Amino acid sequence: MDKMYWSLTSILFLTDLTIRIGLSLRVIMRKKAAPVTLAWLVVILLLPFFGAIIYLLFGENRLGEKRARRAAADVPLILRWAEGLRQRSFTDWDSLNPECEPIHRQIDAAIRIPTMPGNSLTLLEKSDDFFQRLIDDIDQAQTTCFLEFYIWSTGGWADLVCQALIRACSRGVHCRLLLDSLGSKLFLQSSQCRDLKTHGVQVIECLPAGLFRALFVRVDLRNHRKIISIDGHVGYTGSQNLVDPRFFKQDQNVGEWIDIMVRIEGPVVEIMTASFLYDWAMESGEKLDDLNARGETCPVAPTGEIPVQLVPSGPGYAEDAIHNLLLTTIYAARRELILTTPYFVPDNAILAALKSAAQRGVNVTIIVPEKNDSKLVHYASRARYGELVAAGVRVMAFSGGLLHAKTISVDNDFCLIGSVNLDMRSFWLNFEMTLFIYSKDFTNILHDIQQKYLRSSLPLDEEAFKKRSFRERFLENTALLVGPLL
Repeated sequence: MDKMYWSLTSILFLTDLTIRIGLSLRVIMRKKAAPVTLAWLVVILLLPFFGAIIYLLFGENRLGEKRARRAAADVPLILRWAEGLRQRSFTDWDSLNPECEPIHRQIDAAIRIPTMPGNSLTLLEKSDDFFQRLIDDIDQAQTTCFLEFYIWSTGGWADLVCQALIRACSRGVHCRLLLDSLGSKLFLQSSQCRDLKTHGVQVIECLPAGLFRALFVRVDLRNHRKIISIDGHVGYTGSQNLVDPRFFKQDQNVGEWIDIMVRIEGPVVEIMTASFLYDWAMESGEKLDDLNARGETCPVAPTGEIPVQLVPSGPGYAEDAIHNLLLTTIYAARRELILTTPYFVPDNAILAALKSAAQRGVNVTIIVPEKNDSKLVHYASRARYGELVAAGVRVMAFSGGLLHAKTISVDNDFCLIGSVNLDMRSFWLNFEMTLFIYSKDFTNILHDIQQKYLRSSLPLDEEAFKKRSFRERFLENTALLVGPLL
């Protein structure tokens, strides 16, 4: 009996050791950012067997063979389309901030999407205004209504949007919904979703998740985008999910979610429509070439004067594209940099860029919600506050609800609005969408809204922060260890 016991123990020990060494070598050879690599090594080496399972489920960006084949097949079409866009992109960079053109060139080189001039933008800071404009646009739609969201939740305005889509379908408008499997799980199982399908709305579950699929794909890779295209001529994007904040997560004691959306008319809407159709093709199995042949994307005439560059990001896109662009944006600031984000877990590069900006005299302000719906993110964020404040960065806590808007304004010259949080998940795991808007007038409008957020915010009390308990500091530093994996 003793011999059998020692044999089994030896086998388990050698198996575990082999797995740990093998996965550790794999993690090191993948050349990820050092904090990410070290975090996974800690998980693998400290948790026998369980650490290996966690890594195999969540450690690599496995999107599945079918998706990879579809993406590869569509590359030549996308490159031809992008070249056509470039022929219609003429921006007078001399009239803009000198830092704008290098950012444009970086985006064009990384993901082949040029800046499109001639757009008109409307900034919608209140959810009621966004939903009312959206329903009006759906009611006026003549050909297509495409909507892509991470979360769709029933109640209030969201129900009215469903009714508007049903009315549109009754007029013969082609309506499609692309909803994330996890974020919109309850809605996808609801009677309201079944009602939409019954009336002709096409609904697809994006990146389906489940225990069986976890064996083949990484199930926490999510589609976090917010895209709307109406008739291929009107678009919306920003931070707002398709939820009414009066009803959404009101049991978490964080207040109503505060978001921001941009309504767009002009040439950049063509790129938004194409992005939706690309995602639709990946999930539905339809060929992008066939979708394009139906004329569902078409050139859009100029309607204004604002140059806009659309940046989709996520697994399978240019590696580190949005992360590198955020670094360029921070380093471009010369006078003032204001950032709003609900989830602030920066890596060392973003952290260094923010501190460097403050140290060279830029007025750097980060606005985060006072209360967060994620305790882990709350503590991981606080672990960085001390060194940011010491470098001269102003950290402000918004008390008017859960500030969910993701915005950056730079020197009142250009700005970023989209779905990207300042955390590792948005940088490398989620499918996201960001607008780079090269307009002083529009940036001033966003700047005014950011100032409203500041008037409902309080600065971090540095003295009180220094006196926080050992328990608080321990939780912060523990959360920081897994920050690269959040």
